[in-house]
Amino acid sequence: MFATTAKFSRANPRTAPVSRSTVQTTAKMSRIGKQTIQVPEKTTVTIKGNDVVVKGPKGQLSRTLHPLVSISQEGNVVSIQRLKETKTANAIHGLERALVNNMVIGVTNGFEKTLSMIGVGYRAAVNGKTLTLSLGYSHPVEMAIPEGIKVEVVKNTTIIVSGHDKEQVGQFSSDVRSKREPEPYKGKGVRYVDEYVAKKEGKRGK
Repeated sequence: MFATTAKFSRANPRTAPVSRSTVQTTAKMSRIGKQTIQVPEKTTVTIKGNDVVVKGPKGQLSRTLHPLVSISQEGNVVSIQRLKETKTANAIHGLERALVNNMVIGVTNGFEKTLSMIGVGYRAAVNGKTLTLSLGYSHPVEMAIPEGIKVEVVKNTTIIVSGHDKEQVGQFSSDVRSKREPEPYKGKGVRYVDEYVAKKEGKRGK
């Protein structure tokens, strides 16, 4: 007698290869992008296509949003929608929502950064639109204060930078700090008031 064995080809769903072309990935909704923006009473938002103008008590800001997103307004609520389901669009969705929200906060309440000067003889002074820093160099450092930025000096060693544009406030504050960054041994220099500077132990004599 002859035994015949029939072979059946049956793909195991766990091990069968899957063509990449048949798999569709959907980017998750941005947690930041999906949040709406509340517009305060004294602030107005004007939308024309992807061009946005925000006016408030502190000033006016405008920007053009990325073409991968759109913006709409209903009453005092502003929403930003993404136009494609991709990872890039997802990232841009959250970024653009954050930027527009900062515009609303900026023209309504403004932003502020505070820096502290630490060092013997370190001091600052504002003369018109110029910030003068004495940082232990042979000559004082003079910085032109940009339009839209306000600088106040308290007790000669505390510098308060404020304005309605968050990016501008942050950039000017960073420029001030860069004139004498805090050194790691004694901590001398210019730093943000909430900044932690890790100190190194100096070399010990033998």
